[in-house]
Amino acid sequence: MQFPSNYQATDHFGFPNKNTENKALIGFARSKTPPSRDRTATTPRGCYHKTHMPQTLPTVVIVGRPNVGKSTLFNRITGQRRAIVGDEPGITRDRLHGLTDYRGRPFELIDTGGIVVDDAEYIPSQILKQARAALKTAAHIIFLVDGRSEITAPDRDLARMLLRLGRPISLAVNKADTGAREDLAHGFYSLGISDIFPVSAEHGIGVDALIDHVTAGFALPAETAPGEEPVHSVKVAIIGRPNVGKSTLLNALTGEDRVIVSPIAGTTRDSVDETVVHNGASYTFVDTAGIRRKGKTKLMAEKLSVVMARRNIRMADVVLVLMDASEGVLGLDATIAGYAHEGGSGVILCVNKWDLIADKKKRDFEQDVRDHLKFLEYAPVAFLSAKTGAGVDRIFRLIREVYESATKRVTTGELNRFVERLRFEERKIYYITQASVRPPTFVLFTNRAAPLHFSDERYLVNQIRKQFGFRGTPIVLKTKGKEH
Repeated sequence: MQFPSNYQATDHFGFPNKNTENKALIGFARSKTPPSRDRTATTPRGCYHKTHMPQTLPTVVIVGRPNVGKSTLFNRITGQRRAIVGDEPGITRDRLHGLTDYRGRPFELIDTGGIVVDDAEYIPSQILKQARAALKTAAHIIFLVDGRSEITAPDRDLARMLLRLGRPISLAVNKADTGAREDLAHGFYSLGISDIFPVSAEHGIGVDALIDHVTAGFALPAETAPGEEPVHSVKVAIIGRPNVGKSTLLNALTGEDRVIVSPIAGTTRDSVDETVVHNGASYTFVDTAGIRRKGKTKLMAEKLSVVMARRNIRMADVVLVLMDASEGVLGLDATIAGYAHEGGSGVILCVNKWDLIADKKKRDFEQDVRDHLKFLEYAPVAFLSAKTGAGVDRIFRLIREVYESATKRVTTGELNRFVERLRFEERKIYYITQASVRPPTFVLFTNRAAPLHFSDERYLVNQIRKQFGFRGTPIVLKTKGKEH
């Protein structure tokens, strides 16, 4: 179990192989570099959208008891800091899926929550249920144990459960930064798994050897036919306060128990995504953690959940802002909706738990929504019940409509014929052109460089919507002065 003396400073996944004082988690939280605002950018290196793959990918599942480093290993292999990592056990609860490859062999990697086989408590039992769902289709299982401690009873119970599945298993002994714990090798073999790999998920040591073994039998991807374009999957973030039904809505949209649902606020921590195809169109839904007020967020895991939720808002094509009909529109709903508006994504306001309202006056409730969220007058309002499924099908149609609005382009000729009919007392508009999409951004060339007066700007935006649509998406106006 010794590491090779010629081990390189960086691994195949591009991470530095050095002992850093700050963990990846803290580095992400303190990063000053914002995520890319270009939502048409390619997938991060080594990753694929599910809908881009011409064949079914083999699945690799990481399992282990709580706090052995599964999420750190998941981040290491996928090359992304998607899973929240921390010293607190039990941070990961739902399955996290990542698409990556090793030396040209693509596969799907799944991170699971910490498993305690005989724990009857609700959350641990649901974590086990989620893990079992992933293990059913696993092409290979990575069983992760802590190399700095003795083998525990939960390790042995989990090993017996995995061996009964009859699937290929590799035992990864994590946190084995040195050979000092080599005397525990015989104890690890007692688990009944012959393929043992010492690794350090945090520093990348031994991960190449592990993944090379895991993917040895995986096929190379079939070549894409000439002229065949990859299918774009519309990324949809589901956001809202804790316990408004975000996870229930994701399960309703995907048609499966994809995430754990419970009445306990804050059950979801990681941002969980799932890709589905509806009427020939692909959608990637992202269930985010409930966003609390800053003063109410105390645990590091909760703070990072909010950080990742806001990152997913910025990267989404469309954002579903979920509200609880039984509680009405609250101040925190307006704050969260403001994050979506500032992110420049398309927005749909979803009023959930509508089945609990006895006096169903949609018009009055929608007016209340409009009064509280005046800055989102362009966003459609949808009434639904994620629990019963009522109104869920309409969400797909609204997503498609809002996405098409956000990506719509209007020619300069159409815009100039349109603006010629408008009259502004403040200044003269020479011409207008559309500079970009998502959000639609228009540049006005006028005889003054200063921005438009807010009333003129609001008038012009309303006229653009009236003429060209753009329902559900913010519109950005920029002004440039032109010399006579």
